[in-house]
Amino acid sequence: MLTGVTEIIAAKSAPAQGELLDLTVGEVAHGGWCVARSAAGADQGKVVFVRHALPGERVRARVTSSTAKFARADAVEVLEPSPDRVEPPCSYARPGGCGGCDLQHASPAAQRAIKAQVISQQLRRIAGIDRAVEVEELPGDPSGLGWRTRVSFAVRSDGTAGLRMHRSRQVVDITDCLIAHPLVRDADVPQQRWPGARSVEVAVSPGSGEQSVVVTGPGPTARRRGRPSLTQHAAGRTWRVNTGVFWQVHPGAADTLTGAVLAALRPQPGDVALDLYCGAGLFAGALAEAVGQTGLVTGVESDVAAVRDARKNLSGFPQVRVHRGDAADVLEQRGLGGASLAVLDPPRAGAARRVIELLASPGAGARSGAATSGLRRIAYVSCDPATLARDLAIFGELGWQLDDLRAFDAFPMTHHVECIATLARC
Repeated sequence: MLTGVTEIIAAKSAPAQGELLDLTVGEVAHGGWCVARSAAGADQGKVVFVRHALPGERVRARVTSSTAKFARADAVEVLEPSPDRVEPPCSYARPGGCGGCDLQHASPAAQRAIKAQVISQQLRRIAGIDRAVEVEELPGDPSGLGWRTRVSFAVRSDGTAGLRMHRSRQVVDITDCLIAHPLVRDADVPQQRWPGARSVEVAVSPGSGEQSVVVTGPGPTARRRGRPSLTQHAAGRTWRVNTGVFWQVHPGAADTLTGAVLAALRPQPGDVALDLYCGAGLFAGALAEAVGQTGLVTGVESDVAAVRDARKNLSGFPQVRVHRGDAADVLEQRGLGGASLAVLDPPRAGAARRVIELLASPGAGARSGAATSGLRRIAYVSCDPATLARDLAIFGELGWQLDDLRAFDAFPMTHHVECIATLARC
């Protein structure tokens, strides 16, 4: 794959929206783009971020937006295709179509290679870490279709449900979504009219066959069709999860990530562990089994419904405590409680810097005077390589190093990827 400086043919001035450019496409960039750059030099040339292209291809691209520093464009014609290019299985995965799938035009193996390049690129650029990465395939359909167990459909003013265009509020009419799980597709949302609705979200559990449909109107109220919570199966246990609470959308993700977290932390009977941003309690439950009744696991979560689910799901473990609140506030007030292991699974925005400082800095413990010096390993679960790299850089400043990194293709056909970084004291 090409990774060097690229060029725009006949585009020495700033391209205007709607302009067609012949581009030779270079390296991938975070967010589902490839990068092109003018041959006119840094003072005149402009970076163009291109969707629906692959590294090394020559394409004709239409400019969709332009700023003083860069332009965005969609590849509307492939003049010299990459050997990794395939025909997108979904007819809506195209310029002007649904914005959900960034990589349907690449083979599954090429998609994982692209994501690995992006992770390595972000680690190097943001954290100064040079590391080769392999993105692992999750169990399931090797075609990368039929995996998404939660889909939110947007609804137009005429009641038509569809999916939004990339970087747009415009709703694209669809008849089907091929990456949606069959149980989601069975809800037939695009085939129905939803007058007065703003969105329709379908969430399903493949293990139990349960389905929930939540219809949100123009106001704050929502009406539900189906169950308010779903029964999920992972890590050898059954979990009750409110449909508004986070749960991995790929059927193979929860099991795989739990195994990877345990492998990263290597918990032993009697260990004390923290689970920050614990959600419905998946990692806390797995850690509780590993540390046994002589150990202790403390979960921290800010979402009210998630805390309620976690406490119910973990009620059989007397060695588990779940605290509701902001992670930094809880750590400030309670300290680490003698924890030697920690897992954090923050939202896409990453962990707050104060959380990292409280975990990583010796002596930065609770107001009661507890210190953090006993923490020896951290597993950081991330769905965004850029914020992961940013937070790894902060850990590095505070005397921690990246011991291991695994990446998983938990979102096939899209640019998203799940990572688990293992951190240890330098």
